Amino acid sequence: MKAFTRQQLALRNGQDKPEVWIAYQGIIYDVSASRLWKTGKHYEHWAGQDLTHELPDAPHTESVFEKFQPIGILTD
Repeated sequence: MKAFTRQQLALRNGQDKPEVWIAYQGIIYDVSASRLWKTGKHYEHWAGQDLTHELPDAPHTESVFEKFQPIGILTD
């Protein structure tokens, strides 16, 4: 998979570029097709970020990421 920096991920927030991406445990997922992420915001979470540390507060488990295509890895 292609590597992306945090800055590249941040641009895929549904506002700066049309793509809506999020990262979880070093993997970047394209959530553009999700109606829940359509505007780049999902409840109090914003796209273009690593959401690894926010998952414990979510009403779902990490299995939610199985619905989305992994498109890259997050590098520092």
